[in-house]
Amino acid sequence: MSEPGTLRPRVERLAREAAKFGVVGGLGVLVNLAVFNLVRHYTGLPVVRASLIATIVAILFNYVGFRYFTYRDRDKSGRTREMTLFLLFSVIGLVIENGVLYAATYGAGWDTPLQSNFFKFFGIGVGTLFRFWSYRSWVFKALPVEKTGTTEAGAAEADRAVRTAEALLEKTPRQATRKQPDRV
Repeated sequence: MSEPGTLRPRVERLAREAAKFGVVGGLGVLVNLAVFNLVRHYTGLPVVRASLIATIVAILFNYVGFRYFTYRDRDKSGRTREMTLFLLFSVIGLVIENGVLYAATYGAGWDTPLQSNFFKFFGIGVGTLFRFWSYRSWVFKALPVEKTGTTEAGAAEADRAVRTAEALLEKTPRQATRKQPDRV
């Protein structure tokens, strides 16, 4: 069980994290949809292939945003591990996102630009739920929180440490200051 009074700060931190995730994710959605429609319009690629290209571009955009904005205060050691996990979970999110579009396009036959954009957007939403959970749990791990002595025992221990340090300072003889020779 957590300490009393720690729920509110934890909820506030989670809300800030979700807001930052939403900013980067919202921009990523715009990148994803823009690239999807541009590729679909100018290349004539099938819907799901155009979506895969757009999703990959958005994944690259999102990594930079998450690492340097949303999770900039998280552990930065082990970038190889971080990047590997990010790509692994992003690929799973890509499959979720494009699986929805694939089912709508080839399973239900909904292939108009409006329908494709709707199911692309819906797939992004479903994939985002998975990505938020996986990135915060596995990829951008929080640094361990240092205990600040908020409990009664912690406060007593901190007080003892301060008294010990003050006693040591009183016992330590001061060094005489040495006069520097005059320069000629």
